Amino acid sequence: MSARRPGRPKRSEPLAVLEARIPPPVWTLAAGVAMYALHAYAPYAALWTGPRPPASILLTIVLGAGGFWLALDSLRRFIRRGTWFHPTHPERATTLVLDGAYRWTRNPMYVGLLAMLAAWAAWLGSASPFAMLPVFVAVITRLQIVPEERALLERFGGDYARYRDEVRRWLGRR
Repeated sequence: MSARRPGRPKRSEPLAVLEARIPPPVWTLAAGVAMYALHAYAPYAALWTGPRPPASILLTIVLGAGGFWLALDSLRRFIRRGTWFHPTHPERATTLVLDGAYRWTRNPMYVGLLAMLAAWAAWLGSASPFAMLPVFVAVITRLQIVPEERALLERFGGDYARYRDEVRRWLGRR
């Protein structure tokens, strides 16, 4: 009988086999492909008619670059602290990172990925790709964030519980 990794539910729980198994960038790529398919095959409500307005280009750049910077800066903070950052093994973390964007969100890397997807939706130019954003949030929350939170609570106990009580999962302080 093999021991399960810390923070993992029993295999009999629904979706347990997918928890913290597929790296979030893969989920992001899948969402981006689905967004393109929605735009190509069900382009509900064009966001503009005629040439792309300069404001849409600016919005795309700001969302995309801001999301990329947020994710990269958050990853850099993990590396600088010398703690584990690979999302398929959250139980290997050695330090809680609580500075930078982590003061306003427990998951700035995922917020960054979401911002990049929002930029992609804006670039595509129809409303249908935006339908994938809440799907992405639901998938990342259930299959990545919840298992990470379990592992971090098991690993860091009260320190993580206090942090969890002060900072929201996606955005904001309590």
